[in-house]
Amino acid sequence: MSKPYTGGCACGAIRYEISAEPIAMNDCQCRDCQSTSGTGHGSYLTFPSREAVKLEGEATHWDMVGDSGNVKTRGFCPACGSPVYLTFSAMPDLFTIHAASLDDPGRYEPQMVTYTVRSHAWDRLDPAVPKFEKMPPM
Repeated sequence: MSKPYTGGCACGAIRYEISAEPIAMNDCQCRDCQSTSGTGHGSYLTFPSREAVKLEGEATHWDMVGDSGNVKTRGFCPACGSPVYLTFSAMPDLFTIHAASLDDPGRYEPQMVTYTVRSHAWDRLDPAVPKFEKMPPM
């Protein structure tokens, strides 16, 4: 295993350390991710188990319902507003972080783009990365 993934919010009130390898790294172009990121997509690393996550600080949570009908919970800093992580009611073991919240964002390497059906022409992503109109089957 490589060194742990570490990061947190902009002001440092929320910090994480994850001693696992991500099972997926993706750019998502759904409207929710566009709204949350303030741009054309969100970039995420998803880890297989919350047990590998050390989380310090108190996040504020916001629940929203995805296209699947399942609830996504977004964790963000109540002080600086930075989005830090997501959890999913349908897959409670998964833990997803925002790539920009990493101490070393260069560790992020997108493996796929999801929800291209909602993409904008001005949000140009790497053409070599596989693209899916919605979520691919797991």
